[in-house]
Amino acid sequence: MNQNFYQPINGQIVDIIDESPTIKSFVVVPEEEFKFETGQFVELTLPGVGEAPFTPSSSPADSEKMEITIMNAGRITALLHQCDKGQKVGIRGPFGNGYPIDDFVGKEIYIVGGGVGLAPIRSLFLTLIDRIKEFKSVVCRFGARTPDDFIYKNTLFGSWQSIAGVDMKLTVDEANNDWDGNVGVVTTILAQDDVDVANSAAVVCGPPIMMKYALLKLLEFGFSDENIYLSMEKNMSCGIGKCGHCMLGKYYVCKDGPVFTYGQIKKYPEIWD
Repeated sequence: MNQNFYQPINGQIVDIIDESPTIKSFVVVPEEEFKFETGQFVELTLPGVGEAPFTPSSSPADSEKMEITIMNAGRITALLHQCDKGQKVGIRGPFGNGYPIDDFVGKEIYIVGGGVGLAPIRSLFLTLIDRIKEFKSVVCRFGARTPDDFIYKNTLFGSWQSIAGVDMKLTVDEANNDWDGNVGVVTTILAQDDVDVANSAAVVCGPPIMMKYALLKLLEFGFSDENIYLSMEKNMSCGIGKCGHCMLGKYYVCKDGPVFTYGQIKKYPEIWD
């Protein structure tokens, strides 16, 4: 495995999956062994063009390939969305700190997500499912703007719904004629009795405004600051704490995160900026 974090290892895009009108998943096969922990991120490079940070959406247990789910939201992401199968890429990392899975053992895991925030959540979910008997339950509450904006539709509406030990509910902000589920923001499907708060860890990942109000709801339910895990991925750039672009109070998100407990960062007013 490459130990020079400045030097990308070579890889190739072998498949591209259209997830939603603005989001695609890229299946990347590295030319060298590449390992990561769920919640860590990588720098994906388009040779001669640039790079950007993304959290893999696949299971760390899959050592043959990596899936990276990307929203078309900027220069590099737009160029990646124009790529075809066979495109050569570079991969730097992995960087940062992921989810402390071993600390979750014996607890109920309460996962709240939305939008492209389901990308790191998918990696976490697959990791938890691999060890499902070690947890009391995995409770998922996911939202999207419309039914079309959900990503991972085949599994989200299919096999994930029937996994023993998993309780999953979905909601959309705006419904269409094919939708017969809940309509409303994700906080409308959160309930205090979803889990035993005293023996639970909560994970929140999604757009900042969604994360803010989901956090407030979890605090209202009685979750402690140290049992709420937030994925603070915005503003990362270099990945190694050199550019200062991702500073959050005393922390570099890329080095000290991107996963933080609320207790670590709650005193910084800029966390939702």
